[in-house]
Order: sequence, then C-alpha cells, then structure tokens
Amino acid sequence: MTVLVTGGAGYIGSHVVLALLDRGDKVVVLDDLSTGNRAQVDSRTAFVEGDIADGALVQRVIAEHDVDAVLHFAGSIVVPDSVADPLRYYDNNVVKSRALLEAVIKAGVRQFIFSSTATVYAPDAPQPLAEDAQKGPISPYARTKLMMEWMLEDAARAHALRFVALRYFNVAGADARGRSGQSGPQATHLIKRAAQAALGRIPHLDIFGTDYPTPDGTGVRDYIHVSDLAEAHLLALDALRSGAASDTYNCGYGCGLSVRQVIESVERVTGKKLPVKLGPRRPGDPPTLISDPTRLKSELGWHPSHDNLDEIVRSALEWERRFNA
Repeated sequence: MTVLVTGGAGYIGSHVVLALLDRGDKVVVLDDLSTGNRAQVDSRTAFVEGDIADGALVQRVIAEHDVDAVLHFAGSIVVPDSVADPLRYYDNNVVKSRALLEAVIKAGVRQFIFSSTATVYAPDAPQPLAEDAQKGPISPYARTKLMMEWMLEDAARAHALRFVALRYFNVAGADARGRSGQSGPQATHLIKRAAQAALGRIPHLDIFGTDYPTPDGTGVRDYIHVSDLAEAHLLALDALRSGAASDTYNCGYGCGLSVRQVIESVERVTGKKLPVKLGPRRPGDPPTLISDPTRLKSELGWHPSHDNLDEIVRSALEWERRFNA
C-alpha cells in the first residue's frame, strides 16, 4: 500500500516523506509547488504536480498508486498573512481541503492524518495545553484549522473514515543528513529567521512584541524538532492502520521558551551577537503556547530524540548554510 502526502514538497511534508521512505513505505506526493520546493522531494517518491481541489486527479492518483492513507499538509500557514487576506486562507485551507476530503472518501481511503495547529486553543486557556483545553482561535489561519478538525469529525461519523489531527506547536530544525529543511522564501518562523540573521542573509531579526505577560516580555513557544514531529506522523499512521479510532494529539515537548531565550541559543551556538530589531506585536499572535504531550507519549508511544534547543538551532543553521551555499 502507498501513502499519499499532499504538500509533500513543503517543509514539514518533505520531512515526513523522508521518514516514511526511510522505513520502507511507498509514497506519492501531490503538490502544486506554489510554496513547495520540487528539489526537496526525494527521488524515491512518485511526484504529481497538481491541485488538491482537483477531485478527479486525486481519485486517479489514489487508484493508480494503490493509496490506503492520506497525510494532508497542503495549505497556507502564515498567521499575519491570514489576517490581511482571510478569504485566501479560507479558500486554500477549508474549501480546497473539503474537496480533497470528498475525493478521498469517494476513492475509498479510510485513513487520514491532518496537519493542525496549537493556535486553535484560546489565548487564556491554562498552560500547558491539553487536547481538551478551551478552543478560541484568534486568527483566520487558526480558524481554518479548527474548521477542518470539525469537518473531519463530521465526515468520520458519516463515512468509513478514521483520522488523526496533530496539533503542531512551533516546528523548527532540519533533517540531520541535510536532505530537507525550511526553504520557503517567505518563511516567518523565528528560528529560521534567526539563522538567516546569524549568517548575514537578512540584516537583522525582528522581535515582534516585548510587552507580553511573560517573564521577559517576549512570546513564549514550545519548539519541536521537525524530525520528532515526523515520527509522530508515522506513529499516528501505524495506529490508524491497526484500527485505532479517530483522535487528536498535541505535538510539542511541553517546554516553553521565549523569543529572547531562542536568541540566546543562537548566540551560544554561533558564538556571536545576533542583530535584532524590536517591534510591536503582530496581529494573531498569542502570548504563550506550551503543549501537554502526555497523550501522544502514552497512547502512541512517542519518544522525542531531539528535544534540545541548541540541537534544533544547530540543525537549522547547518541547513541554512547548505541551502544558500
């Protein structure tokens, strides 16, 4: 059987593809390359350039490659952009995903893994965040993700479909063998931007907000290495293939780190001061997001291997050196 990965030319999708291939799974990637990088799709993968909203194409790919599971990463992910252009985000993340889901169900696929986000939680929900914490997305991006979770729940009740929604906290780092990393030109992730600033690719690192109700005034996030996140997807897929019921899991380490602490790590790893510029908060950014990953560990048997901030920073820096060489 084969796994269909939508958005498999993107940052997280490409790492999950590598993890699947490395353990012997067959993979077909569907990506329109609007933000993905074709060069990051491993040569062992069957690649199809196309739109997830093209139902006929999706059903044809599923039939031709004997697909039994879909891992869905395709979509728009930049929170401030979603505030500025919400309709585009609803189109990409909800309308097109609904079309994909309909095609998947019509094709008879029974396992579906969805790339969700920790920003579905309410900003004032108690930290660390368990899966049943109060929901209250404050950006269009987060709303689109929660809408898709609801859509999956309803579809699973009506059809022979089981799903896992994985709520990502802040994903960072790169493949240890240098095969993939964050390559998007518009990437806004803190560690990616900090690596670019450290290497002189950009003039400085912007700090968005120094007046949050946090110990040092900057936003606090739970950073997870992308390879540990990829492993969570493999465990979720194995659980579904073994007959597990639909469920939702947090993906993070359960450790909150501020923007300033990340900057200190970059300076520690590089041995030099990082140029920074202080600015106002960005719309849609909650002050703190820290996961409670207890269920991911206890129910799926997830054990992170890279839960060290300096290691995450080193891998991001090494990728940035290679990618821009």
